[in-house]
Amino acid sequence: MPVSLNNSRLIYDALKANGVSLVSALPETWLVHMIRMAEEDPVMTLVRLAKEEEGVGLSAGAHLAGTKSAMLMQNHGFLASVNAIVSCAQLYRIPLLMLISLRGDFGEKDPWQTEGGLVTEHVLKALRIPYNLLEHPGHVADRIRKGLTLASASNRPVALLLCRDLMWEE
Repeated sequence: MPVSLNNSRLIYDALKANGVSLVSALPETWLVHMIRMAEEDPVMTLVRLAKEEEGVGLSAGAHLAGTKSAMLMQNHGFLASVNAIVSCAQLYRIPLLMLISLRGDFGEKDPWQTEGGLVTEHVLKALRIPYNLLEHPGHVADRIRKGLTLASASNRPVALLLCRDLMWEE
């Protein structure tokens, strides 16, 4: 599988190093290694979702219980969960860290991914959700730490976009 195991490990380890102990996700190609790592880790709770928007409620509950969480999702899942993000996380000021695989960007070979890739950043901007790109292994730990800090300080959703150059080995 051409998804980078090493870079998936960097991301997962950075989440754990910053106190994340609950991860929610649906199966997705770019996230497969991180989902497996969470599943096999006895100190991490992995919740498999039927729909990405369920992760918003799950993260809200985790926050109210004092637990740091992260949502792992594809950009199409982010787009499908906009209502939950706006009507729960934004309305009730819930810190929410979303790691979103940026499918459909430069280098995408699957035509069904391209439309989501064209609008993801525009939707994040329209919702006033701060985001940053994770493109290179060297900035993963720092940007995850800063993303969690901003989400917590602002009590708002924050997104980190997992880019092809980081996630894919060709």
